[in-house]
Amino acid sequence: MLLCILTSCTNVYKGLQQTAGDPGCITQFRPQFDNTLYSTQVDVMKHHLSGLLFFKQMPDSSQRVVFANEMGFKFFDFEFTKDGQFIKHYMMDKMDKKAVVKTLRGDFELVLLHPDLSKATVKQAGALRYVVVPTAKGNNYYITDTACTKLERVEKSSSRKPVVKAWLTDYKNGVPDTILIRHQGFKFNISLQRVQK
Repeated sequence: MLLCILTSCTNVYKGLQQTAGDPGCITQFRPQFDNTLYSTQVDVMKHHLSGLLFFKQMPDSSQRVVFANEMGFKFFDFEFTKDGQFIKHYMMDKMDKKAVVKTLRGDFELVLLHPDLSKATVKQAGALRYVVVPTAKGNNYYITDTACTKLERVEKSSSRKPVVKAWLTDYKNGVPDTILIRHQGFKFNISLQRVQK
């Protein structure tokens, strides 16, 4: 129990101070995916997948996320609807496990940046501002500079510590050139580098 108190049980968000501010400022960092292609590396435990990941904005404002290898073999095809629903159109048999689908869904929801801001609060620690969005098992933290002009990272957390961290960097015309998603408790990393058409 003492070890728990000294190490893993400490709350890394304990020092955050409530502050004034508009949680909606983070919507400016929502990627403006139209038809955007990324060269993608996925490392899960001992498995490595590489290929092309495609974000496509559909006419009904839903977004499709399709990952295939360079030969066109599809790994998965997901849809995120305008009203927040998730549809799995396809998942490769070997990967089609409830936990994997749920994990990938959560990862891409972080990247698409469509949080429900109705219960969001704004906190601060040092030179960083945290828009805190409550979730079923903790919070999502959208971390920016104090003026909310630069997105530092996004964190999905349990009640005490980050579970997933995502970085969206080098925005050009509203689209990040680089996206990195790292799970903190086990090896599950997704790395995306934008392909210029």
